[in-house]
Order: sequence, then C-alpha cells, then structure tokens
Amino acid sequence: MKFGARIFKTGIAVILALYAAHLLGLEPAFFAGLTAGLTIQPSIYRTYQRILHQVQANLIGAALAVIFGIAFGHEPFVIGVVVMLAISIILRIGLDSSTIPVTLVTIVIIMGQSPSGQSPDEGYALFALSRFSLIMLGVFSAFLVNLFFLPPKYENKLYDEIFATTENAARWIRLITRQDTNIQARREDLEEAKDKLVELDQLYLFYKEERSYFKKYKFAKARRIVLFREMLSVTKQLLHVLSSFDERENDFYHLPEHMQRLVQQQLDHLTNYHGRIMARYSGKVTTQMTDFMSEEVDEGNESLTDSFMNSYDHKELSREEWLNLLPLIAYIVEYNSQLDHLDRLVESFFTYHQEDEN
Repeated sequence: MKFGARIFKTGIAVILALYAAHLLGLEPAFFAGLTAGLTIQPSIYRTYQRILHQVQANLIGAALAVIFGIAFGHEPFVIGVVVMLAISIILRIGLDSSTIPVTLVTIVIIMGQSPSGQSPDEGYALFALSRFSLIMLGVFSAFLVNLFFLPPKYENKLYDEIFATTENAARWIRLITRQDTNIQARREDLEEAKDKLVELDQLYLFYKEERSYFKKYKFAKARRIVLFREMLSVTKQLLHVLSSFDERENDFYHLPEHMQRLVQQQLDHLTNYHGRIMARYSGKVTTQMTDFMSEEVDEGNESLTDSFMNSYDHKELSREEWLNLLPLIAYIVEYNSQLDHLDRLVESFFTYHQEDEN
C-alpha cells in the first residue's frame, strides 16, 4: 500500500480541521473535517483559487438556506429548490463547478438540522452562521496544509515522466528498425504511452500554475515553462514516429535494404540527440552537442530525404508504397526539426539562467 503526498495531505487537513473545530467550540466538528477532505487541491495556486470561489459559493448557499429556511421552513422540497437555485447561480456567475459539492453540504447542514415542519426560532441565523463557520474552517485548513505540508513540486516529476516516456519510445523504435519486436507488447506499450501523454499534459498544467514570488525567479520559471512545453511537444512527435512505424511496419520492411539502414541510422542519431538534450537539462552533460554529432544528424537527414525521393524516381518503390511511407519520413524530418529547436532553447536557458542567478 502506497501513501502519496495528496493522500497524506488530505488526512492532515481533516485532522487539523477537526482539532481546530474542537478548540473553537464549533460542533459538530466532522463537518469541518468533511469539507477539508473535499477541498484539497493538487497545487497551491488551485487551492488559493478554490478558496476564493468557495467563499463566494458558500455565501450564496448559506444566504439562500437562511432566507428560504425562515420563509418556507425545512421541508425536503424546499431544500431541493434551494439546491437547484444555488447551483444555477454558481454556474451563472462563472464560479468553479468544483465548489458545488461543498456548497450543497453547507445548504443541507443549515436546513436539514431543524425538525421538519417547525418554524425556525430567532437563533436560526446564529445557527446558520456556526454551520457556515464550520465549512469555511475546513476550507482554510485544506489551504494551510497545502501551503505548508509537502507543497507540490512538479518540475522534477514532470521531467522524470517525460524522460521515462521518451526513453521507452526510443527503445521501441530501435527494436522495430531492427525487426526485433513483439507486436502485441509494443502496441500495449504504445497505448499506455498515449495515456501517459494525457497525464503529462495535466502535470505540465500544474507546473505552469505554480507561482514564483521573487522577481528574479519568475524569469527563470517562465523559461522553464517554455522548455517543458517544447520537451512535451518533442516527446509527442517521437510517439508520432513510433505510431507511424506501427501502422506501416510491413511497408518499411519492404524498403530496399540501404533505405532501411538510412532510416535506422538516422533514428539512432536522433534518439541519441534527444537523450543528450534531456541529459543536458538535468546537468548530466555539461556541453552542447559536438560538431561531429551535429554533422551526423544533418547529413543523415539530407541522405534520408534524398534517398526517399530517389526511390520513387528510380522505381524502387511503387507509387502506393511511396505515398504510404511518406508520413513516416515526414514525422522523422519534423522530429529532427523540433529537436534542433529544443536544443537551442536548452542552451539559451543555461546562458540566461546563469545570468539571472548572478
């Protein structure tokens, strides 16, 4: 059994809310604990946004609950009407829809406590205020826990996940160009990689939302955001190459041997180039790609495209085979182009990042 940071923080938030409610004399304390568990967010910025929206949504819910409770009582029908009105208003004014569950809890604990059929007494407003305070105590407990207990650090996790996805895709490409791959295992891995891309996009969004509070770090963070966006884009392009291979495997194996070797060599150069760029960012490599390596990549790109064009002119491939393999070659060329761009971004980052640090 594994306890992640978010599970741990949810438990701490509930504990904090329960203790705080007891210390402040607010009962029943479990309402605060319930709200704290529902309010934990994956990033500090999202928790801050959630508080701003949740305060407004809870005020709407509490106000409607008090007004309708005094005017019409606490019948289930009345509570249902208040719930519908609250949801409509929240969506209408553009508050986050994730605030709705806690708002519904606010309404129900305010209106559902008095016995059905009885009119509220003069202390009803104070009763509603105490329930509202319990809910907000849970919300603020979640914010404090997210701020001070294991604040999420998405940069390292994002890099590690991108690196692992890239390495896995590169491994399959090396195998497929050597006709040494299990088709079923490869396709299962490819589907998992596509699902992983969705997770990576979400991780990138969380990282992008993290705030830097010192000016000199804001510029470095902005550059990192651009870098990670490009890293993701290049990894997606590599997966496009792998997917294209998967779809056109038989056509590739019918290429003339010299063409197969060119594709294999160029992809070996490019995946090594990709790995070197990632290692450069992590500090495992201290210098840019050598001129020799750069020439290998450029010459390989030129040889591959020229050979592919000539294969049609010299009737080495039929028109149908040539057109079917064209997307694969185009993906490889685009992969090369994106790697060059990423390489320049990484070198620029280290140049200006060092200036910012000084």
